[in-house]
Amino acid sequence: MDDSPALWKTVLVVKSMAVLGREKAFQVKLSLPNPFTRVLEGIWTSFMMWFFYALIPCLFIDGVASLPAPQNLSVNSTNMKHLLTWSPVILPGETVHYSVEYQGEYESLYISWIWIPTSWCTVIEEPKCDVTDDITATVPYKLRVRATSGSQTSAWSTLKHPFNRNSTILTPPRMEVSKDGFHLVIELEDLGPQFEFLVAYWRREPGAKEQTKVVRSRGVPVHLETMDPGATYCVKAQSLVKVIGRHSAFSQAECVEVQEEALPLALALFAFLGFMLILVVVPFSIWKMGQLLRYSCCPVVVLPDTLKITNSPQKLISCRREEVDVCATAVLSSEELFKAWI
Repeated sequence: MDDSPALWKTVLVVKSMAVLGREKAFQVKLSLPNPFTRVLEGIWTSFMMWFFYALIPCLFIDGVASLPAPQNLSVNSTNMKHLLTWSPVILPGETVHYSVEYQGEYESLYISWIWIPTSWCTVIEEPKCDVTDDITATVPYKLRVRATSGSQTSAWSTLKHPFNRNSTILTPPRMEVSKDGFHLVIELEDLGPQFEFLVAYWRREPGAKEQTKVVRSRGVPVHLETMDPGATYCVKAQSLVKVIGRHSAFSQAECVEVQEEALPLALALFAFLGFMLILVVVPFSIWKMGQLLRYSCCPVVVLPDTLKITNSPQKLISCRREEVDVCATAVLSSEELFKAWI
């Protein structure tokens, strides 16, 4: 800088980013005597730096940040269920609501200024949000949340690290193993449409081979195998999620024992009674049917009582002879009288 006694012209140019990304240039012309030039230059530079440091944060906040922003954002993900949580904003005597937005991989790379509201967490009171329905691809997702109370709005708080659903924790499925007669049956919990289950089962004996079966039915009993009487069978299962290419550990094995095959006492008693009934009813039915057929085809003729012979045959014959003689005598007498009358 020139130190001559004449008037010096000092030009200070300050460039800063303002709203809408425009550059503004400030030119300040100072025409001051030499003793005050350096002091005023330092004061002016400090003032301009303070002004722009105070202005820049406001350029990146939507609205006035009069509420503290939510803190400690994290995602708890288990079995493909994703829950975003954060520390609540405390405002005595006021109700604080929260809104959650997200960006997928495409938005983050190509349209980073666009954030999408979540399906269920536009205006909520609890400091948590289920984002399962919004995380639909195996890519990094950015999540952010802000608080509102009346006309007051906080700044957005963004999840520190993007969330990818392939980091979810997979747990062994709950299962119920039972027997239906000699059938080995398993029922698995319903973890959602993206889950399949690998079921391993075997007969508990030395050298037994483990068999496996992929089960897609959830909440429905599934038949695994027909068991041998007197044997014990064991079952274990693990969860499979193809969309992320991962699986859980196997569950603890559960075993069922099949009793020796034996007829219950009641069943044996009913069988005996049925056999005896057959022995009695079948012959009687055959006899009765024969009687009916005989009476229908060859009926027996029964004489009336007036035609039945009650006396001995000899007496009957003798009586009839006497009656014949009497009748013959009566006839002859009648003929003789008739002739005499003529």
